[in-house]
Amino acid sequence: MSMGTEGATPGFLVWRLSTKWRVAVDRAVAPLGLTHAQYALVASLYGMQRTGVRPSQRRLADHTGLEALYVSKLARGLESAGLLTRAKDPADPRAVQLALTEQGREVTGKAIEVVQGLLGQLLAPLGGPDSPRARQFSRDLTTLLDTPLDPFGTTDHETEQS
Repeated sequence: MSMGTEGATPGFLVWRLSTKWRVAVDRAVAPLGLTHAQYALVASLYGMQRTGVRPSQRRLADHTGLEALYVSKLARGLESAGLLTRAKDPADPRAVQLALTEQGREVTGKAIEVVQGLLGQLLAPLGGPDSPRARQFSRDLTTLLDTPLDPFGTTDHETEQS
């Protein structure tokens, strides 16, 4: 176990792993002119576009777990850099649809390759990205992400007793 993590709580370990990942991705995609948050946005958009979806900023915010206002700010910056376009949604005039430009697809493709290399390094101790342990790790992470959290600590059980 690495120094400083022996006896650590799972919450602390999740925080340390997420920080380690964010810093590594930030460093890896910086030469491409991206930050980790921008990468999360363009990589998600890249995947959605490949399946024929042109998402709204709100849908992309929901997908990435980022706040809608932050996605809007990131999208404006990426639009200024020529990596994506923002347009009114014909089905909902209040919504803004996002799409990668040709330059955006090129930069994002390179960034995805770089980040996949990092992912391989991260998952190597589990046997690599395609190993049974890595697949189980992904399932466990998905379970944790799908579990709602109440920042005020109230549960259905406590509410029932009130």
